[in-house]
Amino acid sequence: MAKKSMIEREKKRERLVNTYAAKRAALKAIIADQSKPVEERFKASLKLAQLPRNSSATRLHNRCQLTGRPHAYYRKLKVSRIMLRELGSNGEIPGMVKSSW
Repeated sequence: MAKKSMIEREKKRERLVNTYAAKRAALKAIIADQSKPVEERFKASLKLAQLPRNSSATRLHNRCQLTGRPHAYYRKLKVSRIMLRELGSNGEIPGMVKSSW
């Protein structure tokens, strides 16, 4: 089982992304606007670089909400394949029936 700190770290990143989304979008718009002077675009890129790294949406990673596992993640249920199997075997997921052959 993964550390709970990874789950907390991912939640912190989500909060930062939501907090800085508008500011990042505004700075990126200034940087992309070719009609602005070069100095203004450069200042905007410096301000963008000074924002927290974890406020970038590319830093987010899909992780199991129960174990923190990053691989074999089911988006609809927000759990990994291992927890999906375990929860399904215990009958904790509605509509899922354990099959064996």
